Amino acid sequence: MKKKLSRRRKISGVLLSLLTAWMILSPTSQALRTLPDTFRLNVGEAYALDVGAAVLSSADERLNLQNNTLTAREQGEAEVSINLFGLFPIGRVRVQAADEQRLMPGGAAVGVALATQGVLVIGVSDVSGKSPAQSAGLRAGDVIELVNGQPVNSSQHLVELVSASKGVPLSLTFERNGAKRTVSLQPTLDAASGLYRMGAWVRDSTAGVGTLSYYNPQNGTYGALGHAINDGDTGKLLPVKEGSLLKAEIVDVKKGQKGTPGELRGSFLRDQVVLGTIEENTNLGIFGEMDAPYVNPLYPDGLPIGFQETVKTGPATILSTIGGEGIQEYSVEIVQASRQMAPSQKSMILKVTDPRLLETTGGIVQGMSGSPILQNGHIIGAVTHVQVIPMMPTDH
Repeated sequence: MKKKLSRRRKISGVLLSLLTAWMILSPTSQALRTLPDTFRLNVGEAYALDVGAAVLSSADERLNLQNNTLTAREQGEAEVSINLFGLFPIGRVRVQAADEQRLMPGGAAVGVALATQGVLVIGVSDVSGKSPAQSAGLRAGDVIELVNGQPVNSSQHLVELVSASKGVPLSLTFERNGAKRTVSLQPTLDAASGLYRMGAWVRDSTAGVGTLSYYNPQNGTYGALGHAINDGDTGKLLPVKEGSLLKAEIVDVKKGQKGTPGELRGSFLRDQVVLGTIEENTNLGIFGEMDAPYVNPLYPDGLPIGFQETVKTGPATILSTIGGEGIQEYSVEIVQASRQMAPSQKSMILKVTDPRLLETTGGIVQGMSGSPILQNGHIIGAVTHVQVIPMMPTDH
């Protein structure tokens, strides 16, 4: 009797070990680990969930489930049970269904002209052997906003305020890393020019080329670039006082090479055609309002927004303008897709597979930032950064 009990225990232990190993290593277990706690989709859209040997079920009449393909009949939140072999409950997932929201995909080349709120310090310099700015504690990246309580409108305005001081100490208010500070600065007479100066290099504007990501026909707003406009010298995100989104023409393409990013070169300042305003400069791109409705010639009816839960590794496309042919669609492959708890950059990694784009640009190049990413008829994101492949070292 004891031998039989011992044998049964051994068999049970082996079976339990095999079951545990199967649960850890099986495709079903791997598929379940990638499922989010909450799955979002548009009402009326069908989506097949990969759950391996498991079977999905739900008693909620707002959902339709057939062969693990989920369709939401109406808005709301429902619960779906995950059952191993259709028999043993092993998990649950919440489903949130919302009415479809459509946007007009971008892809057009745009010029960006931005004036900063205040002036940005990009470096300090000597005036007659010393730097008043450095002595007052100013450094690169500070944004000067007030002089003696008066708002600073531009670099030239700052020059005039400092020169008019005649050497009397000035009260400067500036922003550093989100915090306001006020210091006393005493301008120094520049013997060469006869003007009082503060000993700092400053900047009040910037301009460049990027790509429109989307236009929202419901409220006339847009998003572009997919990343912030940062100062080239300090890396600081530039605060917006005012700015314009302009129609751009791509006049030259610098092809990317290993170790060197390529670049789209555009023209937009000579014959300015203003498309809209720039109201926000954020880590996720620039945003504002269009002066007139925008229509993408490839998708004149727009496309629905896709949710991150439905993004898969595999084929996708991007829309971009790299020459005189206007907006073109190019094939890419999503090689990695991350699940994010909050909006942030670099949620996926793309590999260009389109021979036309590889021949012309070598891949993603500067100026293509903001190009919308499409998959399965949905807008799922925008290109944000160029990944530079380093050169391999060689012996000499």
